[in-house]
Amino acid sequence: MRTTTLGRSGLDVSRVAYGTWQLGGDWGDFDESAVIEAIRSAHDLGINLFDTAQGYGFGSAEELLGRALRSTLRTDRDSVVLASKGGINPNSERTRDARAGFLRAGVEASLRALGVDHIDLYQVHWPDPATPAEETATALQRMVDEGKIRHVGVSNYGVAELTAFEAVRPVETLQSPLHLFQREVQDEILPYARGLDIGFLAYSPLGSGMLSGALNPSTRFPESDWRADATAFIGDSFARNLAIVDDLAAFAARRSMTVAQLAVAWVLAQEGVHVAIVGARRPANIQAAAEAADLTLTDEDLTELDKITAGAVPVLGATPEGPR
Repeated sequence: MRTTTLGRSGLDVSRVAYGTWQLGGDWGDFDESAVIEAIRSAHDLGINLFDTAQGYGFGSAEELLGRALRSTLRTDRDSVVLASKGGINPNSERTRDARAGFLRAGVEASLRALGVDHIDLYQVHWPDPATPAEETATALQRMVDEGKIRHVGVSNYGVAELTAFEAVRPVETLQSPLHLFQREVQDEILPYARGLDIGFLAYSPLGSGMLSGALNPSTRFPESDWRADATAFIGDSFARNLAIVDDLAAFAARRSMTVAQLAVAWVLAQEGVHVAIVGARRPANIQAAAEAADLTLTDEDLTELDKITAGAVPVLGATPEGPR
């Protein structure tokens, strides 16, 4: 597995990270034993960065991740880079809460769920416009000073929010959505991050499953899956994008890769991107994603992919307030 230095954080991480959003209850039911096997397989493959969040099932994803990696965390803690996120409270009146007290309580809860004494990278999950950046950044720095967390990042922040945070303490990493059907961060946010050497972690490289190659026009999602109410996964928009995915799959096949591997390779080929975060519930899926880190796309390939996806409907993810 290829590794990279995650920007100004200095963390040495695998270019593909294992993500756990799919373990928090927003994506329907899953086989827990298969997930544990997938997590352990990821580490065996050389993936050392595992990304989770307090908001994924109110800590249930963190607990499952910690349980899966328990032996390794006890005997070889430095071989695992644990990244978690806090600052949202789904299903409450205040879904975004980056106040000092809530963040501290979140870090303590995450430490217990993961079963560790420190978190390598702690990120503010979503910007909270009601809390001053100074309060949020200062609270996180205090927990760095206490040794509870080692590095500080943010997620889903825009340039104005990054600038406000940066004025108090450095933003070490930024986690944002980026995939073939959602490229908005390339306009301003990614160039800003590059300019300050902020480590960039791209989440949803498979477009929330749209680019997995596993969906077809007849696919329907259970009520427990947030995509059941997402506009990109319903009706004409869904059918239109799946037709483009078919073209992408043909492009990928000519290069001896799957469409999912193509999607991950495309993300990693973007200037300024350090890591692609991939969720997987089965060992075979994370193995395929890991292999994508070694794939190379030429400038001609990237140009052709722009043409293929030119007519795509944007595929947006969910927010703390619900799907888009």
